Amino acid sequence: MRIGGRQVLHGIEAQVPGDLSSAAFFLCAAALFPGSQLAITALLMNPTRARLLDIMILLGVGISVGQLEEVHGELSGTVQVEGRTLKGATIAGSDSAALIDEIPVLAAIAPYTSDGIEIREARELRVKESDRIAAVATNLRAMGAEVEERDDGLRIPGRQKLHGADLDSFGDHRIAMAFAVAALRAEGETTIRRADAAVISYPAFFETLESLVER
Repeated sequence: MRIGGRQVLHGIEAQVPGDLSSAAFFLCAAALFPGSQLAITALLMNPTRARLLDIMILLGVGISVGQLEEVHGELSGTVQVEGRTLKGATIAGSDSAALIDEIPVLAAIAPYTSDGIEIREARELRVKESDRIAAVATNLRAMGAEVEERDDGLRIPGRQKLHGADLDSFGDHRIAMAFAVAALRAEGETTIRRADAAVISYPAFFETLESLVER
């Protein structure tokens, strides 16, 4: 690509598709409850970012995508999710790279699956806003889960019951949001210290989540 200089630019009215890595928390929240339904409109459907949907289908979640359209060169669409009994999955290799931002929430819901989730070749998680491998393992154990922490990932068995606990976001927005989702199906009350870290990427996260949950 070559872009010439000395050009005069003018303003446009632009529509920016929603971020799938932010939507992941709400998609996973809906996936936790069989029979639940949720639709999120105008999401970025760029194939390099949409691998999450394939993994959720592998887990047994009902996923459909409609209203596809191209917006300023990017594909946008509506994602509908239906909660079903969750199976299990292995995330490794190129999937670990493609899902690096979504792995914390997938790991957080792993105990609720039937066969668990194994994450390999994701060492990059050690050097994000927190050590996300250690953070996920610490919080899941606090909630009563069995977790195998590895240098480059995690193995989290399924068919586990979690209880509410005093958790820590470790100052990491994705850990705060991931465990707000995990807490939805846990028995008892959960407190997440430094949960305001979520404002880094989603200032209204907790208000939006609360608006979607039926008590």
